[in-house]
Amino acid sequence: MSSAEPVAAIAPEPGARFREEIREQPHALLRLLERESEFARVGAEMRARGAATIRMVGHGSSDNAASYGVYAFGLLPGWTALRDSISLTVYYGAQLDMSGCTALALSQSGRTPDVVEYARRAKSRGAYVVAITNDPSSELADVADAVLELRAGPELAVAATKTYTNQLAALGLLAAHTTADGAVFGDEVRAVAAAMPQLILSLESRIANVALPFAYAGRMFVVGRGAEFATAREIALKLLETCRIAAEPLTATDLAHGPIAAIDSLFPVWAIASDDATLPAVVEAVERAREAGATVVASGNAADAIPGADYVLPSPPASPLLAPLLSILPGQLFAGALARARGLDPDTPRGLSKVTLAR
Repeated sequence: MSSAEPVAAIAPEPGARFREEIREQPHALLRLLERESEFARVGAEMRARGAATIRMVGHGSSDNAASYGVYAFGLLPGWTALRDSISLTVYYGAQLDMSGCTALALSQSGRTPDVVEYARRAKSRGAYVVAITNDPSSELADVADAVLELRAGPELAVAATKTYTNQLAALGLLAAHTTADGAVFGDEVRAVAAAMPQLILSLESRIANVALPFAYAGRMFVVGRGAEFATAREIALKLLETCRIAAEPLTATDLAHGPIAAIDSLFPVWAIASDDATLPAVVEAVERAREAGATVVASGNAADAIPGADYVLPSPPASPLLAPLLSILPGQLFAGALARARGLDPDTPRGLSKVTLAR
């Protein structure tokens, strides 16, 4: 071959970006912790303002992270936190009194139009507005009173991974810094980051064999409870985005109230089991699913406590608010492996982009 002849570009392996960004999550968490002083400053400002009702908004993975935030603020400072309605404020124009509130606007890009508009209106109604975003120069950051940068680095795969885990850590760290426990929580996140590489390596060695039997599954329930309901929502979203599986997240109690009637041998159930007070409810829900014939995947730090699970993907021990940082990893890796088994590219799901636009 002549040196002047062009060399054909080698197409990246399907899912290569998605997989690398999963692997990068421990490093992304450590980058976030380099700015821990900013979380301490914002937490102190929330206390000083008495802005102890937390309103969180976001779309997709950001909204799933907000589910976790409800527990982070409820368990650490004992504050009321809720996933707020964007439509009520932005589209219906409700004139809500938001004095005494902190509005946490979660957007990885910082460019989601109705999240930006919510932040603008919440500020005008008296809220202390904090942007939690990967882009500190974004429009959302410009609107907010304070900005907490995710520092996840560029995320090139469309389906979120490291930005999601950094959002969980950011919400937990902010909640902890409204109390005297901020430094302790930061150290616990460091311990989680240290445990991640070995867990990822262990899961990668077997995840393709776990995913392959589900190549023709068209639907799935993903069950979690407490802080792990955020994990259930995020795993379901990853399966929808990357695998085109009609995955629905449910609490363990929800499963028993109606949806159990839909389960049969062709309707698998994924259960996230955490070693906390929610475990008995998850065990009971899975027992009912197994009685209905479901194939069961158990994950989480109490996965081994799920009797009769067909596949067990355990994560290391962690406290209830740290466990979701680890329990999301099996779901992310499973989604990537299953997408490839179905002939799909998890890097570029059909019809999706990194920015949620209003339509």
